[in-house]
Amino acid sequence: MEYVDVARAESERGEIVLRERRDSDAPEQAPAVLELRVNGVFVMDTLETNSEKGLATAALKQVENPRNVVVGGLGLGFTMHEVLADQRVEKLVVVEIEDALVQWMRDGTVPHGPAYLADQRLSVMTADIRVAMAEATPAAYDLVLLDIDNGPGFLVYAENEAIYQRTFLEQTRSALRPGGALVIWSAAESADLNEQMREVFGNVVAIPYDVTLQSRDEHYWLYLSRNA
Repeated sequence: MEYVDVARAESERGEIVLRERRDSDAPEQAPAVLELRVNGVFVMDTLETNSEKGLATAALKQVENPRNVVVGGLGLGFTMHEVLADQRVEKLVVVEIEDALVQWMRDGTVPHGPAYLADQRLSVMTADIRVAMAEATPAAYDLVLLDIDNGPGFLVYAENEAIYQRTFLEQTRSALRPGGALVIWSAAESADLNEQMREVFGNVVAIPYDVTLQSRDEHYWLYLSRNA
């Protein structure tokens, strides 16, 4: 396997690297895979995007009229793009803490970035999702999707632990319209997240989501609570 760094940035949270990955045995004309890493930890790539798309598709099924949606975490844009594929969505706000990642999407460092960001329904906010929810207008959104980490057991930044706890969940509930939903992606079951969401919302459903990644069967979870 061959790796070439495409872009690198430092923030107060650490190092963000975008790099190309190419199998040395792959045909020369085969496109390289883009890979995103934060502080040396693999976050996602452009080869296996089923989990990001699945988060969006499964979450959108939970809301009858998801006109106004928030996605926490830009990544390489695949969750965002899948949300925008739903014509019921009138407005999408993506909240991403790393400005460098937003810029790489905008300037074409991520080749599909400019096209993905061109939708007029989309706005991208460079901010901490905790700040965005604390400052959100009450009852403004129909759906909030959190794709910040791979769940509370697999944090990109240690500070993200607060996202899965009571104060943040209460702020998110306040930002949801009656009947609106919060959906959190997790790579593993989390009894603590289940309990926290139930205490705040009065309800929670753990939805299993199976996906095949590079011939491996993976088992993920979506945690859903409604603002009832």
